[in-house]
Amino acid sequence: MLKLSKPLILASNSPRRQQLLRDAGFDFSVQVKDTNEDFPKNMPAPEVPAFLARKKAEAFREELDNQIILTADTIVVIDNEILNKPKDTAEARQMLRKLSAQQHQVITGVCVMTQENTESFIDVAQVFFRELTDKEIDYYIETCKPFDKAGAYGVQDFIGMVGIPRMEGSYFTVMGLPVHKVYDALKHYFV
Repeated sequence: MLKLSKPLILASNSPRRQQLLRDAGFDFSVQVKDTNEDFPKNMPAPEVPAFLARKKAEAFREELDNQIILTADTIVVIDNEILNKPKDTAEARQMLRKLSAQQHQVITGVCVMTQENTESFIDVAQVFFRELTDKEIDYYIETCKPFDKAGAYGVQDFIGMVGIPRMEGSYFTVMGLPVHKVYDALKHYFV
């Protein structure tokens, strides 16, 4: 395990983020606070994930002692429209049809907060979907239940394996945590 000068808290219930951080060699605990994820409607899409990640970190501000809080938020953007987590099967199907045979952006925002410092940043990946059939979309929704995923898909799931022939940028950013940038931000706390 990589040794940090302060305990690391990942403020995310995402099993994918937890696994990525663990695989990167970090020891951490998980604490999550319910946070309102509203953002100004006129905010440019690339600013939204860092804004939300910072909002999630700020929820810990008052009780922050000698820890490092790590938060993240991921959005999918196509034609300047943000695709959040689908609320039901119909919305998931609609999102996947919109992404089919198209290029879109996945933007993950991260916030690293201590008592002394707050750092926010984003990472962007371009993702290219081949044309998806209705059968593939229905199978994916039925088997993988992508209701906790922005844009209704996980790059590591069936739909990513068969539907994404290429991407530009970090695979891990699309999964929800740009590990290379998180590592760089946490390097300052290595012992």
